[in-house]
Amino acid sequence: MSADRPSRPPRRRALLGLFTLAAIATGTGCAASRSDRSMDLGAAPPQPAAPSHGTSPAALATPSASTAIAGLGPRTLGRIPAGTRQAVVATGEATDSATTSVRLWSADAGGRWAPVAGPWPGHNARDGWTEEHHRGDLHSPIGVFTLSDAGGRLPNPGTALPYYRSDSFVIDGDGFEGEDLAGSFDYVVAIDYNRVPGRSPLDTRQPMGAARGGGIWLHVDHGGPTHGCVSLAPPDLVTLLKALDPAARPVIVMGPRDHLAR
Repeated sequence: MSADRPSRPPRRRALLGLFTLAAIATGTGCAASRSDRSMDLGAAPPQPAAPSHGTSPAALATPSASTAIAGLGPRTLGRIPAGTRQAVVATGEATDSATTSVRLWSADAGGRWAPVAGPWPGHNARDGWTEEHHRGDLHSPIGVFTLSDAGGRLPNPGTALPYYRSDSFVIDGDGFEGEDLAGSFDYVVAIDYNRVPGRSPLDTRQPMGAARGGGIWLHVDHGGPTHGCVSLAPPDLVTLLKALDPAARPVIVMGPRDHLAR
């Protein structure tokens, strides 16, 4: 998402990798529903009843384990926080590519990692990846980020993450390749890049400042590039949501293949 609109024909509205209700109010953000604006984004919305916990990572697969995550080099592995036992790895094809492969990894008590779901095909930002993301640059940020909160237009599909349902998770119009954007925010997982964890993905606070962008999410794939987010097909995103466990301190490791291998 992005608070800036890229240059395009007037009738088309591309998906934002940076979703803020303030941008909607000024008409510079994504073409989303104007309903539910009375929602207080300064405080977390009420939580739904205790969610069902869905399928556990251990039940998804039982592969052999190793102390490493395939495709990640020592520098990247060293950025995964101690105590993390779930890692979503989003591997971009190239620095300037908009296609991504996503896989969920889980670690046992001995720190041995094993893939438990995926790989799933997805998309990232139209112009690829960057180590220093800025608002409207049409790149996805490279790095290791925690995953603390989820939400969407539809009810909680069974994730144990805090889930914030709101009718404000709506976007319409066309994407960069003319694809329909409807339903892109049915389910989202907030990527903790320039945001305050523990709040709705719709929360607009950006600790590094607005110029560094924000609102980077995992969301439903619409068949084309994003403005900064990572997107997955609906069944794959639901599988991931059900598997993510706050007690495992999940993170996403995201970037182009050659960078992650360092």
